[in-house]
Amino acid sequence: MKQGKIDLCSAARLSIAPMMDWTDRHCRYLHRQMSRNVLLYTEMVTAPALVRGGAVHLLGFDAAEHPVALQLGGSDPVELAQAARLGAGAGYGEINLNVGCPSDRVQSGTFGAVLMRSPDLVAECCAEMSAAVSVPVTVKCRIGVDDQVPDDILPQFIARVAEAGVTRFCIHARMAWLDGLSPKENRDIPPLNYALVHRMKAEFPQLHLSVNGGVASLEQACAFLQSGLDGVMVGRAAYHQPADILCAADRKIYGEPQSDTTPEGAVRAMLPYIEAHLTGGGRLNQVTRHMLGLFAGQPGARAWRRILSEGAHLPGAGPQLIEDALAGMVQARAA
Repeated sequence: MKQGKIDLCSAARLSIAPMMDWTDRHCRYLHRQMSRNVLLYTEMVTAPALVRGGAVHLLGFDAAEHPVALQLGGSDPVELAQAARLGAGAGYGEINLNVGCPSDRVQSGTFGAVLMRSPDLVAECCAEMSAAVSVPVTVKCRIGVDDQVPDDILPQFIARVAEAGVTRFCIHARMAWLDGLSPKENRDIPPLNYALVHRMKAEFPQLHLSVNGGVASLEQACAFLQSGLDGVMVGRAAYHQPADILCAADRKIYGEPQSDTTPEGAVRAMLPYIEAHLTGGGRLNQVTRHMLGLFAGQPGARAWRRILSEGAHLPGAGPQLIEDALAGMVQARAA
């Protein structure tokens, strides 16, 4: 799909959340085939991996993914500035700091959601990053962690970090309970508090605020925008039912007059990309694992998933398997 000309603030009206093991470059390329304008995010990349580990291969992406942002994890201001410089140099249009991930690995590195307890450090990190790059530096955070009182700490956190020059925040409208819940449980069990996010928009009207957490449909995203929020970030729904979120997004979210895209069109658009991936030594299932939910809820979706799941990992699997899966879906619909 041809890249749309859209600035990052406009693109952030709808974004796809950074999700570990999911939003890799293949997933992002697929999502771009369904929406010209949605803002895409990388999986979180840690600053130590880039700066100390030299893992700059983690920054690779296709220019067709734009608008695309790099999410960094870390808590050392100097190291984060170096990582941000690498990311901006690689071509990312935004550098986002992770202040929301609740995993044990993130906690042990003193970054992610645990940084909600250290707004001064987050502000210092963001100031150093902003000084190092010319692209926007943004923050994705929770509403609080453990025994914090969100109504008290979230406005203090936002105000302090905004003083460092951050003008765009994405707020996951749940607490992170670092003591007692797994990362998976932290995505579901802490209750959603959308009202607090709306209050933050009223309190900080000059900031661009997006809501994240529990958004399950494009219609729900539109409702949030109509209620006055600046953006909506969608996570698991966009991965498991990408067509439902993305195929009508350019029209419903961005007001473009073009007709909606289709999952079938996205599949066809992926074929040259897949050919290039295979020619470069890649495996088919590295791409198709992200395509299993393309037809979720549609007749024949089970046949599509089955054929890809059973065959994409086999030696020699290529575009013909995708053609077979499409044909199998058509046959299932006719049965």
